[in-house]
Amino acid sequence: MTATVQETADVVCVRGDEVLLIRRGWPPYKGKLALPGGYVDDGETPRAAAARELLEETGVRVTETDLVEVGVFDRPGRDPRGNYVSTAYLVNVPEETTAQAGDDAEAVRWVPLATTDDLAFDHDQILHEARQKLTR
Repeated sequence: MTATVQETADVVCVRGDEVLLIRRGWPPYKGKLALPGGYVDDGETPRAAAARELLEETGVRVTETDLVEVGVFDRPGRDPRGNYVSTAYLVNVPEETTAQAGDDAEAVRWVPLATTDDLAFDHDQILHEARQKLTR
């Protein structure tokens, strides 16, 4: 039997020394902080999905070329809904960038980049990898 793989994209959106997180409005992890992101639609690249999801969930507009790949996250069990593979991207936005909750985000918040933990899914690991890219 072949398992169905769902493709998603996540965004580490950095403003100075802060990262943009959403409070999830839906299960799994309803009410928990997470990176903005979501499903890659048919005919869409993960990079295009990342830019679209960031805009839909937070109102922050970036271009696909602004996004730098952090990595592909595919550890079995990373998502309780099944076999999900996510491509994560990093983007730096101007200090004056503001965000507001939209789509399936209950709320958005800028939090210190250095102190985030206990995020939904494996977003702690994604954020760790993004911080490594920022310091190189």
